[in-house]
Amino acid sequence: MPTSSPRPTPWQPGDVREAAGGLFALALATFVAITTELVPVGLLPLISDDLTVSEAVAGLLVTAYAFMVAALALPLTSATRRLPRKAVLLGALAIYTLSNVIVALAPTFALVAVARALGGASHAVFFSVSIGYASRLVRPHLAGRALALVTLGASAGFVLGVPLSTSLGTAVGWRTSFFVLAGACALAGVLTALLLPSVPGGGAPPDDAARGARRTALAGVTTANALVYLGHYTVYTYISVLLLAAGLATAALGPALLLIGALGLIGAAYAAARLDVRLRQTTVVTLAVVAGGVLALGLAFPGTVGTLAAAAVWSIGFGACAAVFQTAAIRTRGASPDVVGALVNATANIGIGGGAALGALVLDGAGVAVVPYVGGALVVAALVVVLLGRRAFPRGPAGG
Repeated sequence: MPTSSPRPTPWQPGDVREAAGGLFALALATFVAITTELVPVGLLPLISDDLTVSEAVAGLLVTAYAFMVAALALPLTSATRRLPRKAVLLGALAIYTLSNVIVALAPTFALVAVARALGGASHAVFFSVSIGYASRLVRPHLAGRALALVTLGASAGFVLGVPLSTSLGTAVGWRTSFFVLAGACALAGVLTALLLPSVPGGGAPPDDAARGARRTALAGVTTANALVYLGHYTVYTYISVLLLAAGLATAALGPALLLIGALGLIGAAYAAARLDVRLRQTTVVTLAVVAGGVLALGLAFPGTVGTLAAAAVWSIGFGACAAVFQTAAIRTRGASPDVVGALVNATANIGIGGGAALGALVLDGAGVAVVPYVGGALVVAALVVVLLGRRAFPRGPAGG
């Protein structure tokens, strides 16, 4: 008599050690995703020269990508809500691969922009789903640490992805950097397929009397998130232009970005250790360091040593930002984890795209020396939102 094969046991949230394989897969996928988004930053001078456009116009490659994410995060997350979450992530990684191949082969700036928009559409889904995914791999009170560990992949994108792509592009051509990145995206897809367990979706918050307060708290978190990313990318999109204008040699640009980015791991480690215990304090300290570093950069410019030192402080603070806002947003329970992820993703990319565009306007108008002051003022505004938003950024551990 034939017997039916037993159903596989569904994934049960556990501690961080039990979820280590899945968290590593998400961190690796996040690394290639962030590198794909930001790789033009270090290559702007090379891309603008090769495609005969200005550096400000080349910076719009970051803007177009980010605005695709901002516009599509919620619609695509909603459209794919019935699909298996793991399959959606794997599909996004495949599109990242294709986008980078097209950029590497594109003969015109217009085609490069189209390929970047394709990558932006993939990014819209990837981060919306991955934020909720990471929070489902562990028990709720460990969500901060899980998200901080996954965002180490984002920090690694700054530490390794962008600087190494810049060094490679400087040495053998910017197109080669995109070919290598396409290979890394494909590899990340294979490892994600092997290591990441499937988890169920859902998880909508209860429809009770506190629903309005939770949504208000979520709005506060996403507003602060947008302001921080707007301020950061107003400056960071043109960091290579700033460093070169401060007297740094072209050959030293990649190593300098590598060193500055590596310091972001300090902030990421701080977030991992503190978020599940002191969310509000961690957020305030993080934004104070980011704002101080960016404003100090403006004061130090065009001195080479002072500019590099200020950028280092700024990088330490920003290394914690992704985990801070993802954790705060998830804990508001203002929407389902995937919708929360979409909102965090969309507002971050409004900041990224808006920052690239705003930085271009300031760069072409007032000049490079003014760019850090504009960015720093926006981060200070985000800090004010956090200080006023006690429900959005509560003291104490999860649930307390």
